[in-house]
Amino acid sequence: MRVLGVDPGLTRCGVGVVEGVAGRPLTMIGVGVVTTPADAELGSRLLAIEQGIERWLDEHRPEHVAVERVFSQHNVRTVMGTAQASAVAMLCATRRGIPVVLHTPSEVKAAVTGSGRADKAQVGAMVTRLLRLDAPPRPADAADALALAICHIWRAPAQTRLQRAVAQHTAARHPAARHTASQHPAGPAPKGRTA
Repeated sequence: MRVLGVDPGLTRCGVGVVEGVAGRPLTMIGVGVVTTPADAELGSRLLAIEQGIERWLDEHRPEHVAVERVFSQHNVRTVMGTAQASAVAMLCATRRGIPVVLHTPSEVKAAVTGSGRADKAQVGAMVTRLLRLDAPPRPADAADALALAICHIWRAPAQTRLQRAVAQHTAARHPAARHTASQHPAGPAPKGRTA
């Protein structure tokens, strides 16, 4: 499985591609950041992020895109910029038919370090170890993007099993619903009509 992780942000949008399957060593395919100038107009910045993500999708052809789920912070302006960059990443992937999955920061930290409260340095250190890198990726946004991809690769099998279980449960209930409807017809057909 090849996953593009996106750590959304207007000034620095971390991107990282990881390949592998749960339970086996993972490989980093690429890592970097898409940057925009803080003094540029919002529309131009979002366009630059879109173009950057499109280049990563073209070059690395991921099967899935994992994006950090935006969560509430004290700085509303920061949250808005993060949410807008997140939406651009989701749009780029969806336009190509690539499945998008959102992971919360605590899910990612827990998956990579074992603690949902790990700090950025701990995440960077574990990403370095898990991907057998010489040094932690810089800036931290790049390491976070790789952590998102790792999280998704490790969580995907469980998510797939859950989705299958839900689908089987729904399918099992559907025939019962039809059977109940046939036992309780809606009422007699209107007069003057034949079946």
